[in-house]
Amino acid sequence: MVEEAFIHRLGVPWNDPALLRQALVHASYANEHPEARPSNERLEFLGDAFLDFVVAEELFRRCPHLPEGDLTALRSAVVEGKALAQVASLLGISEVLLLGKGEEASGGRERPSTLAGAFEALVGAVLLDQGYPRAREFVLRALGPLLERVVAQGAPKDPKSLLQERLQAEGKGLPEYRSGEVHEGGQERLFVAEVLVHGEVVGRGWGTRKSLAEQEAARQALARLYPEKG
Repeated sequence: MVEEAFIHRLGVPWNDPALLRQALVHASYANEHPEARPSNERLEFLGDAFLDFVVAEELFRRCPHLPEGDLTALRSAVVEGKALAQVASLLGISEVLLLGKGEEASGGRERPSTLAGAFEALVGAVLLDQGYPRAREFVLRALGPLLERVVAQGAPKDPKSLLQERLQAEGKGLPEYRSGEVHEGGQERLFVAEVLVHGEVVGRGWGTRKSLAEQEAARQALARLYPEKG
């Protein structure tokens, strides 16, 4: 049974409360409790795609003069894992998320990728339960402050672009990336990526997508190669 306070905080009049509960079932919990299956992974897939669309549509409306590249950068800043994890924390998802014992013991309740995934699953559940208009309203309400801040700050340069610019300015050529899939504790699918400059590994990162892992690797490389520039 999901806590009433959490349901009230969401502001969603659920038709099928079972969808809400499924959104809160992490794969690690489903593995330990067969009666709780399925996990929230399919809902996460749906919510991820819907978030991308809603945020892209909203930015398209709000920023009529921005080119495609800047809109893409703004969308990435809104839907990236750490940002969504903060939104999840504000909603109190970490308090009601169902985790397996191993995931709980390893700090999964505060892990950004876990929280971001749970928020995406929640969005997917709202979409199925309430339909497009109300799901869009829920997303924009939940992401409202984040959207306002990102739009006000303007399009950020992603770590990969920034690293490439700085290396080329110094005549060091283009960075190279190599990545592969790994599994953390047998529970969550993750990707690991390394960024190399002239064959030397200068940064390494992990993420739930290959692109996120490469961005984190570039971020680590920037911190190592250009610490004075932040």
